[in-house]
Amino acid sequence: MPGNRTGNRAGNRTGNGPGNGEAVTRRRHRHRPPRHRPSWHRPPRAEARTGEGSGSAPSPLSRGVVTLFAIACGTAVANVYFSQPLLVTMGHDLAMSPALVGSVVTLTHLGYGLGLFFLVPLGDVTDRRRLIVTQLLLLVAALAVVAAARTAAVLLAGMAATGLLAVVTQTLVAFAASLAPPAGRGRVVGLVTSGVVTGILLARTASGLLADLAGWRSVYLASASLTALLALVLYRVLPRHRAAPPATLRYGQLLRSTVTLFAREPLLRLRALFGLLVFAAFSTLWSSVALPLSEAPYFLPHSAIGALGLIGVAGALAATAAGRLNDRGLSRRTTGIALALLTASWLPLAFTRSSLGALVVGVILLDLAVQAVHVTNQTLIYALHPEAGSRLIGGYMVFYSIGSATGALAATSLYTVAGWGAVCALGAAFSCLGLVLWACTAPPHSPT
Repeated sequence: MPGNRTGNRAGNRTGNGPGNGEAVTRRRHRHRPPRHRPSWHRPPRAEARTGEGSGSAPSPLSRGVVTLFAIACGTAVANVYFSQPLLVTMGHDLAMSPALVGSVVTLTHLGYGLGLFFLVPLGDVTDRRRLIVTQLLLLVAALAVVAAARTAAVLLAGMAATGLLAVVTQTLVAFAASLAPPAGRGRVVGLVTSGVVTGILLARTASGLLADLAGWRSVYLASASLTALLALVLYRVLPRHRAAPPATLRYGQLLRSTVTLFAREPLLRLRALFGLLVFAAFSTLWSSVALPLSEAPYFLPHSAIGALGLIGVAGALAATAAGRLNDRGLSRRTTGIALALLTASWLPLAFTRSSLGALVVGVILLDLAVQAVHVTNQTLIYALHPEAGSRLIGGYMVFYSIGSATGALAATSLYTVAGWGAVCALGAAFSCLGLVLWACTAPPHSPT
């Protein structure tokens, strides 16, 4: 009944902790009406063709459209990670110090963080289709600046702009979540996020291979061309965003409301902290692993270092599985297991200099754990206020960006002065903090 549903939602927002919110999410799935399908679930273009008010049943979010969202997300987010196997070559080409080389990754993630706060919330008050295409076209220009950079200053400015505009990925995630039915939202978010994971992994492989064949600048020229093509395809295929926006909400009010959501929602704050810690650990590995692999005893080329990302394809599989587990009400248990695996992954990673096999095992565990936590986080926070989905996901991802930037800067600086063992200790510390936070915030008698 409507009254009961309202009461449950209010209880979730004013309860004692995040476990209540997760339990309520599980109960909502269990008691949803079996035949009702929300009006925002039907693709607007299909409505336009069949006619509104025709009485036809709403069309589901097809797997083809979900796949398109996943491809678009992966292509966009790859631009943030192209540089990681190329750091040594970029530094040599532009005469950059090791610390300055690390700032390439850091500034990219800082730009991403700014975009999350200032650009992604616009998806709640504007046509998301138009916003996505505009950001992609501006991203083409930023990539061209990076490809043409002849000084460290121009390169860093271009990378920061690339990060700023690559947040189109999160606008796409929020758009996909808004079109999904509540009972299947975890699955949809998992599928779309699997595209993000695949994009991150293929970014390292593709950039390493292209750099070996035609130089590091070719990576960004190719990406600019692909992004321009993607903008055209999305303009023609994506449904128009028809959800009624709060027309009286101005831009300043929109940004302030993001902060207000954090003040009101304890579950959002907790999940944001999880995101910060797991992505600090993730970035600790991936921003620095090219350094020991390019030195003795390995001296691996860019293509081999980039191919290492393919080993983490298990993370993409975990993204889908984690979404389904969340739909079954097992979000808390999934988070705890994933954080335990993340902590354990640093033991084999510590033996990277003596065993590539140990590195492989560590990479699989780390990528699987990070993406499982990430999908669970996004699914839970979107369910708090679907009408503010872009602000919720954008605000959460600000913490992701802070964690990524912190991990990248700390890892590259620490490697210079203390070596790979210290980097692994740093990653393990981030992971342990996440596990301790999970244990300390356990609600009493939580079934999940």
